[in-house]
Amino acid sequence: MITLTIRTDKPEAELALFDGYTKQAEIVWQAHRELAETIHIKIKELLDGQHKTLQDIEAIVAFQGPGSFTGLRIGLSVANALSDGLGVPIVTTQGDAWQQVGIERLQHGERDPLAIPEYGAPVRITQQKH
Repeated sequence: MITLTIRTDKPEAELALFDGYTKQAEIVWQAHRELAETIHIKIKELLDGQHKTLQDIEAIVAFQGPGSFTGLRIGLSVANALSDGLGVPIVTTQGDAWQQVGIERLQHGERDPLAIPEYGAPVRITQQKH
């Protein structure tokens, strides 16, 4: 199973491509405030480097958090859009072994209906000024 993994909870973003449990390729870059502008480019670079296309992706594992509100929001939005658009399963995980745990969940037939972020603290939303 070709699986795309996505982690965007900190300034250094990570993408990887797995075939089963074996990591085929990985891209790590300082995305920081340019994550929204660079994540799609980096996904294409990752796939191109393995002579793959989006249609080759069979599943997605996304790091759920905790972490940066904006980074998680962007990364999980991309993960959810790819999962829905490609019609492939998605799972979210946490912790140091997040990729392995996610792939294991997929191998056991587990699926999340949607990738929901875990920020690690309540979200503070500023009230609109009148």
